[in-house]
Amino acid sequence: MQKLYDMHMHTRFSGDSEANPKDMIAAAKERGLAGLIFTDHLDWDYWHEPHLFDLDLQHYLPYLGSLAKSESTEEFSIGVGIELGLQEHLVDRHKELVTTRPFDFVIGSIHQVNKMDPYYDDFYEGRTIEDSLTEYLECTLRNLELFHDIDTLGHLDYIVRYASRVSGEHITIDTKKYKEVLEAIFHLLIKNNICLEVNTGAFRHGLPEPNPSEELLQFYYNLGGRLLTLGADAHTPEHVALEFERIPALLKNIGFTSLIHFAHRRGTEIALE
Repeated sequence: MQKLYDMHMHTRFSGDSEANPKDMIAAAKERGLAGLIFTDHLDWDYWHEPHLFDLDLQHYLPYLGSLAKSESTEEFSIGVGIELGLQEHLVDRHKELVTTRPFDFVIGSIHQVNKMDPYYDDFYEGRTIEDSLTEYLECTLRNLELFHDIDTLGHLDYIVRYASRVSGEHITIDTKKYKEVLEAIFHLLIKNNICLEVNTGAFRHGLPEPNPSEELLQFYYNLGGRLLTLGADAHTPEHVALEFERIPALLKNIGFTSLIHFAHRRGTEIALE
C-alpha cells in the first residue's frame, strides 16, 4: 500500500479549527500514513476579522515541536510547518518570519484579494465569476513575483470552492481562457523550485476533483512542472488524509511519478506506487 504524508492540516492553533493536535496524529496513524506536517494558519491583516488568524508563534512552535519529537517514530514522522496567507504588503514580514523560525515546511496561499476573501459571498458582488477568477489568479501571480521563500503553493484554485457555491454549479479554471496568467504562475513555480500542492480539501466542499483540478495539474505537467506536495487541509480529525486513495492513480495518469515530502525545509522525493 502506498505510504503518503498529509502535509496540510490545522489544529486549535488556527482561528478556524478546534482540533487537538494529538487527535490529528491518531487519525493519521489510523489511516496508515507515513507522517504528517502541521501547517496552522498565519494570515496577518485578515481584513474580514482582524487577528482571527494571528498565529501564537510563542506557543505554537515549542508545543508542536515537543509533540513532534515525542510522537515521531521510524515509521511515522511529524513535522511543524505553517500556512502563510500571502499579501503583497507583507513580503518583508514573511521573509523575516520564515528565515528566523525552524519550520519544516512553508505553504504559501492566497486567501485574500484586495482585502477580500473569496470564501465570503460579498467577494462576488458586482462582478462576474469570470472576473473574480481573473482577479484571483492575477493576485496569485503578483504575490509569487514578490515572494519566493515558500515550499509549495497552496490550493491554487481555492476560489473555485466558493465560486461554485455562489454560482450553484461546478466552476473550473479553463486553461485556455486563463492560459497567459497560468503559464506565468507555473513558470515562476518551476523557476524557483516551488512545489504545487494537491489539496484534497476540495472534496470536503463537494467538488469532484482536488485543488488544483486535473486540468490544471495536466497543464502544469505539460509546462515541465514535476514538484507536487499532498495535503487534505483538514481542520478536524475525520478529514485527515481525505480521499487520498484517489490521488496516486490520478497523478500517474497525468504523468507524475512522485510527490515531495519536506523536513527542515528540504524536499525528499517519494515515488508514487
